[in-house]
Amino acid sequence: MNSLTQQLDSITHGIELPSELWRQKARAHLDTLTKPLGSLGRLEDLAAQIVAIREEKFSEPISKGVYVFAADHGITAEGVSAYPREVTHQMVLNFLAQGAAVNVLARLHHAELRIVDVGVDTEFNDIPGLLHHKVARGTRNMLHEAAMTDEQLAQALAVGAEIAANAVAAGQTMIAIGEMGIGNTTSASAITCALTGSAAAEATGRGTGLNPEAHTRKVNVVQAVVEKHFGGSAANASPLEVLRCVGGLEIAAMAGMVLAAAQHKLVIVIDGFISTAAAAIAVAIAPNTQGYLIAGHQSEEPGHRLLLQHLNLVPVLSLHMRLGEGTGAVLAMPILESAVALYTQMATFTSAGVSGAA
Repeated sequence: MNSLTQQLDSITHGIELPSELWRQKARAHLDTLTKPLGSLGRLEDLAAQIVAIREEKFSEPISKGVYVFAADHGITAEGVSAYPREVTHQMVLNFLAQGAAVNVLARLHHAELRIVDVGVDTEFNDIPGLLHHKVARGTRNMLHEAAMTDEQLAQALAVGAEIAANAVAAGQTMIAIGEMGIGNTTSASAITCALTGSAAAEATGRGTGLNPEAHTRKVNVVQAVVEKHFGGSAANASPLEVLRCVGGLEIAAMAGMVLAAAQHKLVIVIDGFISTAAAAIAVAIAPNTQGYLIAGHQSEEPGHRLLLQHLNLVPVLSLHMRLGEGTGAVLAMPILESAVALYTQMATFTSAGVSGAA
């Protein structure tokens, strides 16, 4: 058994669907609260899902963690991004200096933020505040060869699994995953094509703000990548092969974290296009993982809509965002906390002495 198979077995073993019994208990309790049946709409669905995942009533506040995985991509050599490759490591420094959007939102909503270097093309020399888990200094150019080796993929999956275990050890029950990596929307587009059968033109957006000419080049690159690795169709490719050939180190690490977090029955809030691509890989590997996912928002990237439909996920928010970093997931967290608070703190008709519907 090779290291990749061993790693996958260790983080997928025992992943079960969230408890249907607890979901039914939650639904029954929601129907006793002082409100018309179903009047809290989607909040009731979210509360029931969270209770089913955690198999508890949440008497304590929810402990939240936000994890941003950073890595570089060899495909940037093909001019698929409006920003240069060095922006990845510059933004990591910005995260550590508390200057990015996700820093502001995590601070505002009392979520612990951790930044993980899994493949940035810079040596950070043990800079404090950064989780140092570098597998390689970026992926290879997937237009010419597979983005990762089997060993690199196994290591990146292991990074995500380790981070998930640390989140559990820290007492966290809800996690948000985000990313930073110039070129990673190209990788996510290729993954989307592979998993959904969509055309490159459907799955490829403007990323960081490409002009029309550059966008056309990006679409052509994605199409060429899919044709090279899958002959134009990935119907017979395993999700691991898709991830190895066209994924990113941060995408692999996020997939590993999603799988391990589902194993530990954590509530997993996914962010935008890139983290949803990672989640889609995780679900393709272990389908029961889908029940632990909550889509924080729908981004402006067209491929994100395709992946959400593929996963049968309804986003909590739609704010026309396309930033990444985990920002949309963090914004959704207080809504999820509100759903749980309503579930746990509202009075019932009986306890409040309020008459129910006739």
